[in-house]
Amino acid sequence: MSMLRITIAGALATASIWAGPVSGDARRGEELFRSEQCIQCHSFQGRGGTSAPDLSKRIDRDYTPAVMASLMWNHAPVMWGAMKIKGIETSSMTPEAAADLFAYFVSARYFDRPGDAGRGKQDFAARHCVDCHGITTAVAGGGPPVAKWGSLSDPLMLAEQMWNHGPAMRAAFAQRKYPWAALTGQELADILVYLQNLPETRDLPHHFEFPPSDTGEKLFQEKGCNKCHTGAMAMERLLKGQTLTDIAAAMWHHQPDMKQPPTVLSPGDMQQLIGYIWARQYFTGTGNAERGKKVFAEKNCVTCHNDPSSGAPKLGKGQSDITMVAALWEHGPKMLDLMNSKRMVWPRFSAQEMEDLVAFLNK
Repeated sequence: MSMLRITIAGALATASIWAGPVSGDARRGEELFRSEQCIQCHSFQGRGGTSAPDLSKRIDRDYTPAVMASLMWNHAPVMWGAMKIKGIETSSMTPEAAADLFAYFVSARYFDRPGDAGRGKQDFAARHCVDCHGITTAVAGGGPPVAKWGSLSDPLMLAEQMWNHGPAMRAAFAQRKYPWAALTGQELADILVYLQNLPETRDLPHHFEFPPSDTGEKLFQEKGCNKCHTGAMAMERLLKGQTLTDIAAAMWHHQPDMKQPPTVLSPGDMQQLIGYIWARQYFTGTGNAERGKKVFAEKNCVTCHNDPSSGAPKLGKGQSDITMVAALWEHGPKMLDLMNSKRMVWPRFSAQEMEDLVAFLNK
């Protein structure tokens, strides 16, 4: 299974505000999924319990931190009841741990679009890739054979190499008087499925991770990306909901329109850039503070959180969808007991309501 690391900003631990990046690592999330005994009830990609849904099947490319927070919040009372029956005790969860779980869930399905090897084989020929790239040996075109493409097992390396080799490939196309071979994300996915399942390549180990992007923002400026990609052309807008194959195809399609020669990316630059851009677009909330104020009142949050005698903490800035998950896990059972004593109904939130609530709390 592909794993990823993502970086998110802002966290609230217990009642104190903490500002800074929180690194979400799918490998840690997988271990947490086991150690917190989620796997006793939930399965993930077919592995685990059967009394609750397989979480990997409930995740699509619209799965965001707000969706995760709302789903966990709405499901919490039932989940705690099932845990009590099984004798599973809840433990504390930090924002970092919540981010790890989110990374683990997203890594299952977000990044790879389903492809068709038959279509991919046709596209590999129709786009003239086969004219320069043999499968196991070099051909007259001079491009490296497919079997030596390390990028077949790493989608970020693929995007980086497609970008860096663009000028040479444009020259080769011009020499042969071929039109530039534009690719859609689906066509690239099909080609990759075809190439990854050849006898010569099918045993390549797959590798994929998003590290916390320490240098992504600096690289985005140094490479000049920020000069064009602002406002309506901001990358977090353009990449919203895009898979890595979509991104690689878009960069390939964009090559002829770039000022020439385009900037060269060093090994690892693409990983930092995409990590930075993806995190920005993925964690950019769309909440409305005015709507969130109504949610805070309508869901009866105000009853306890604005009443010092209730024992509930007064909420304030520093909240995010991820911190809401951590706070739910940390304080939720006590919150449910308090609400039951007041004969209040456990509030349920849509993803948009959760984003609106977070926007209100941060106002």
